[in-house]
Amino acid sequence: MRPDQTLVTLQREGTRITARTSEPFIQEAAAGTSEHDHPYRHLTTPLRQRGLSCTVEYGLSGYIVHAELPDGSALIISPPQEPPTDHPPGYPESWLVTRGHPDDSTLHEVIYDSEPDGPHARDGGSIPRLLDAIDTRLDQLALPPRPAPRRPAHESGADAVLHRAGFVPVVLFRERFHRLPSAMTDPVEQRQMVTRAVDMLQAEGFDVSCDPGLLDPSLPSPGNQGLSLGDRLGHLPQSIQSASHTGEVVAALSELTTPGDGVLQHIVESLNTTADWWEGLGEPADPHYANRLRYIAQKLDSYALDIRSMRGVLADRHTDHPGRLQARVDQVAPEEPAASRVAAALAVSPTARRTTPAAPPSASAAPPSPPPTRPSAGPRR
Repeated sequence: MRPDQTLVTLQREGTRITARTSEPFIQEAAAGTSEHDHPYRHLTTPLRQRGLSCTVEYGLSGYIVHAELPDGSALIISPPQEPPTDHPPGYPESWLVTRGHPDDSTLHEVIYDSEPDGPHARDGGSIPRLLDAIDTRLDQLALPPRPAPRRPAHESGADAVLHRAGFVPVVLFRERFHRLPSAMTDPVEQRQMVTRAVDMLQAEGFDVSCDPGLLDPSLPSPGNQGLSLGDRLGHLPQSIQSASHTGEVVAALSELTTPGDGVLQHIVESLNTTADWWEGLGEPADPHYANRLRYIAQKLDSYALDIRSMRGVLADRHTDHPGRLQARVDQVAPEEPAASRVAAALAVSPTARRTTPAAPPSASAAPPSPPPTRPSAGPRR
């Protein structure tokens, strides 16, 4: 993982499939990351955030994570080694975490053991349960805590992609993540949605770690896609921020408030239509949610009228903004009409075609054929 790139890990946790976002580890030197580190970055990234130096090494029959502690001891995080098991790199069916010291043979501590006969067997290959156990022991050893989440823009961007892909946000006291809808139990449907989410995340430049068993390699790559409606509307705040004349802001507000086909009008119609559709789903609480949507739509419609009225007041002003004239000269050609700039901002422009990263050396890949298909395995999606 590049030091400045957000990691999104998709995995099965018990009966649900989750997507968890990790902040970039800014202090990490790219040169210190081995080629085998990539399948285990969902382990090494949170450990490095606690100040540990991590390497990925080959054990008896598979790769292990070696994390050095300040007192000279080290954690060994290992999938099953004896007998060896066949599993995707970084996603075994169980874990063993031990602590030892190279100069003190008496120090041998088992921190976590989810192998079939271990005390944490019920956790299986759960990454969150594994990291929770490690964090608990690191806390006891008085290691500095992981920096508090700061919700950077790129992490919020991953939330937006997962939202559009159909995932549901979960916000708890000490963690937040996304999951597939609880009633989506069909494995085929689950793989399709996870695969779509991986494609969308990679297309937006996020680093993705995903259990290959959750992917559908038969789905074609999405190819070129236009900007989403939200992305197109995202140009409106930019045009308003750089505006030097009321006419430019009026042009942007007009897209929101135009009677009949303005953005706010379409939102109101969408909410009312959703309420009508939801009311007939058949559960006792459905009419409550439908009425709540209608109430919100009514309020929004009233606010839209207020905004339309204020847009008219601003249009009557028809004047330059004090102190913005130089910005207008520097950023916008004087002869370019404001309306045309807003229209250009709202125009659909295709994004670059996504290329699927190569699978790690230990993962098999499907032979290329048009249209392009995904690798059949490997976490470097």
